[in-house]
Amino acid sequence: QYGWRTHYVSEDVGVNSRLDELQAAILRVKLQYLDAQNARRAAIAAMFDAALAHSSLAPPAWRPEATHVFHLYVVRTRSREAVQARLRAEGIGSGIHYPQPVHLQPAYRGRVALGPSRCARTEIAAAEVLSLPLFPELADTDVNRICAVLRRL
Repeated sequence: QYGWRTHYVSEDVGVNSRLDELQAAILRVKLQYLDAQNARRAAIAAMFDAALAHSSLAPPAWRPEATHVFHLYVVRTRSREAVQARLRAEGIGSGIHYPQPVHLQPAYRGRVALGPSRCARTEIAAAEVLSLPLFPELADTDVNRICAVLRRL
C-alpha cells in the first residue's frame, strides 16, 4: 500500500487509487451521510478546541473562512510521549500519523534534494504531532471525558 512495507515508511513511490464496483456502490450510499458526519466532526473539534484553550497542547491551525472536515484532529506538543502515555492511562487512544517527513522517506532519497535538517520545521512538526480520537460516531459522553482529560494536561 502506497509503497509501504513498514507502516508509514515509503520505500517505493506508489499510490493506491483503485476504486472497484463494490467500493463505488458503498460510497454511493455513504455519501448521503457525508455532510452530517462532517458537521459532527466539526462539533467535536470545537469542543476539543475549547478544552485546549489553556493547555500546553497546540490545537490544529485552520483559517476561520475555510471549512475544515477534521479527518484527523492533530495537536502538537513537545512532550508527545508523556501526553500519549497520560491519555493511554486514562483509556483514551491517540495516534502518530506520518511520523517521518516525506523528504526523509527511503522512497524519496535521491529524488528530493533535501536531507536531514534541511526542512527543520517539518522535522519538528513530525516529532510533535499527536492525533486525538475524532470520528462522527464518538458519543458525547466520550467527547466530554476526553475534554476533561485534555483540560488537565
